[in-house]
Amino acid sequence: ESDEPLNAAILEAIGRKPKGHDFIIDRRHSNVAVPRHMSVTGG
Repeated sequence: ESDEPLNAAILEAIGRKPKGHDFIIDRRHSNVAVPRHMSVTGG
């Protein structure tokens, strides 16, 4: 049995994943924490 359908599904899912996060961390913003718990983000 070929793994090709699984590989295609994985690559398709990776393609939908965001490239990065939208955190704003610089000297003007002293609060670098995101106002939510890890359980909210799935972690």
